[in-house]
Amino acid sequence: MVFNSWPFWIFFSLFIPVYWALPFRGQRLFTLAASYFFYGWWDWRFLPLIAFSTVMDFCLGNLVAAAPAGPPRQRYIWISVFVNLLLLGVFKYYNFFADQLDTALSSLGITVSLPLLNVILPVGISFYTFQSMSYVFDIARGIAKPASSFWNFALYVSFFPHLVAGPIMRSGAKGHEELGRGLLKQLEVPRVSRPDDFSLGLYYILVGLFKKVVVGDNMASLVNSIFGRESDQLTGLECLVGVYAFAWQIYADFSGYSSIAQGLAKWMGIDLMDNFKIPYLAISPSDFWRRWHISLSTWLRDYVYISLGGSRGSTSIVYRNLMITMILGGIWHGANWTFVLWGLFHGLLLCIYRFMGWEGRAPVSAFGRAWRIVLMFQFVCFGWLLFRAENISQVVTFLHLIATDWRITASVTAMLGLMVFYTIPLFLFEFWLDRRKKNLLALPQGSWSVRAVVYAYMILMLIFFPSPNAHEFIYFQF
Repeated sequence: MVFNSWPFWIFFSLFIPVYWALPFRGQRLFTLAASYFFYGWWDWRFLPLIAFSTVMDFCLGNLVAAAPAGPPRQRYIWISVFVNLLLLGVFKYYNFFADQLDTALSSLGITVSLPLLNVILPVGISFYTFQSMSYVFDIARGIAKPASSFWNFALYVSFFPHLVAGPIMRSGAKGHEELGRGLLKQLEVPRVSRPDDFSLGLYYILVGLFKKVVVGDNMASLVNSIFGRESDQLTGLECLVGVYAFAWQIYADFSGYSSIAQGLAKWMGIDLMDNFKIPYLAISPSDFWRRWHISLSTWLRDYVYISLGGSRGSTSIVYRNLMITMILGGIWHGANWTFVLWGLFHGLLLCIYRFMGWEGRAPVSAFGRAWRIVLMFQFVCFGWLLFRAENISQVVTFLHLIATDWRITASVTAMLGLMVFYTIPLFLFEFWLDRRKKNLLALPQGSWSVRAVVYAYMILMLIFFPSPNAHEFIYFQF
């Protein structure tokens, strides 16, 4: 089931009245059962996998809390890390590394054929394993307590609105206030129906559906038509437009999912963190990562970058920490050298901006802010070329065409017109939100007249201009 499908909305319309009719204990178990049903809809064979991770980390969290500081506690932490990463490695990376090892050995004259696994990637595995591990880490650091019951923790791991594509929520540890109210803490107390939950949930869901169905899926058709062609059928401008279209596709697609997840949770009396804060208005790499996929960037900051030493130590140590963190962030996305290069590029970008002294220096004028936004957007789009390309060869081909072939074709003109039609209203809307001091709730808390105009526009676009082809959410593959 996906959020932009009728089966999901039938499922949710049957779920929500029963949810609110049940007492707290029944509500918890019913939501857990619904979450497992939701996850099993893709493939019921993955249910034992998420159940295993849940049982393991719940037990390890209790053992960590009871163990004295030092080697005994570290042992349990490393068991969680090893087993969770082993599961990720087997399902997500084994075939890639087996193929690369075969190729490397063949180049040395050694013929080896490692067996490949004929399994599909369990949807959402990268999200729920990171969320489960963070629970153990926070207990070990003494900034969180073990779950009050196994059922609460099981629901924390499998909570269906954000299960398959985030945001990656935390349990509710001290010092994570910027990440919003912890999910586990919210699940451990009875929910109440709050006055603004319906209107805020409606806002998040409508914006999310508009982003996904109207912007993301229509851009996907353009992107696939470019990245799926042979190089001799492309011009440089077509490649460039394809990259810009992908920038809007991945943003509308991923932030749309996160927005719908927030809206569904609101209707259940639960708050999920903001995972995006208008990222294409970022003025620097660090500003971009404070706005893009915030749940992953803060996870990497708290558990990788800071664990490596963070900004403490010499300049070379800080650069090393940045590079390791971003390369691991790239690898998290998938088993392809293009993701490694994407992480490497963003690590280099962070180091260069830090070296030049551009990080943390606020622009003194509107013009200064504008040119920094434009420059950062170009850097991000280059990264998206690395991210979207099927392989490194395609990256090289696109860059060569962009540098050498600027023919204006009918295809370029048509694609630019479609991009303007679908993306400019979204950009203007988010620019307006940014002028409201990044208050993402400026619309539902504003006047009815403005709300009516925006809501009517989004609904009409959903009715008359959905993509002819529905596309799966991009981050389902991660």
